[in-house]
Amino acid sequence: MTSINIKQELEGLLSITAQEGHSDLHLSVGRYPTVRMDGRLIPLTNKEMLTPRKVKELVNAFLTDGQREKFQNKKELDISYDFKGEARFRINVFYQRGFVSAAFRLISSKIRTLEELEVPSSVYDFTKPSQGFVLVVGPSGHGKSTTLAALIDRINHIKYEHIITIEDPIEYIYTQDRCIVNQREVHTDTDSFNSALRSIFREDADVVLVGEMRDAETISTAITAAETGHLVFATLHTNSASQTIERIIDSFPAGQQNQIRTQLAGNLLGIVSQRLIPKIEGGRVPAIEIMIANSAVRNLIRENKTHQLDLVINTSADEGMISMNSSLANLVKDKKISMENAELYSTNVNDLKMMMQRR
Repeated sequence: MTSINIKQELEGLLSITAQEGHSDLHLSVGRYPTVRMDGRLIPLTNKEMLTPRKVKELVNAFLTDGQREKFQNKKELDISYDFKGEARFRINVFYQRGFVSAAFRLISSKIRTLEELEVPSSVYDFTKPSQGFVLVVGPSGHGKSTTLAALIDRINHIKYEHIITIEDPIEYIYTQDRCIVNQREVHTDTDSFNSALRSIFREDADVVLVGEMRDAETISTAITAAETGHLVFATLHTNSASQTIERIIDSFPAGQQNQIRTQLAGNLLGIVSQRLIPKIEGGRVPAIEIMIANSAVRNLIRENKTHQLDLVINTSADEGMISMNSSLANLVKDKKISMENAELYSTNVNDLKMMMQRR
């Protein structure tokens, strides 16, 4: 098959993914091309089964010469790909059992608003301060990047500030409005998250988005940036607000943990933890835990009593906080999700059942 035909075949698969609203496309040897819809994998059985040669040809159809060389050297590659100006994909190419595989994540060309995402209104308040540290956390594929993009774009439309994003790879493309938005891609525009973060102190930045905090050095620099007058948004792959605090502290040697605890207590604005739950009528809806750093939260972090944070969240609804179980229970009550799915995503099913009985 010619390279033109191969490229047309790839474009056909990307068109199906984008036009039918699938979140992901997988190319894996010995399988049909497979899409993900509302969390479920669906093989495209009207297509040919993928051979080692076919996957390699499909991957080579979109890689540049430089990207091919990097993939051969590193055995894995993260890139973003603009598809005819109609859609963007975040792509990971990797080897498994000696064969090439690829996972494509669809990135909407339109940045949805917080209202469109059905995010609680207390999340909007994290865009208002001039400095501080905000974390959006949760498992991979549960909408962290989408929520962060909505927060950044809200600032873009209501403030006059300089926003710098540090991403690997760049996902959403912002249309500059009131703000200057500079987007830096790791390995293309900068060597690392940490080196780009250190540079923001000389770039007159007001707002910073850190696509991922991968090590203690990056975490420390991000917290210092918040401490020195920047509004910093970042993400971690953690399951709750309390677990996020523990993960950050545990990233540092014992001798540095008290200092980080104090810095975090002083600069944290809040943590948003989210899951995307399948809706009864199709699609997915976010269940969101919100912890706002009030004086009680700051004291618990400072005193290393993170196990008590859940109690503060549960008893501070009047301040805009919400527990994951409370969010799940509200979605069940509103008939948006099933009780079965609520239990599947709850970290404390007994507590959820008791909560439902009181409603």
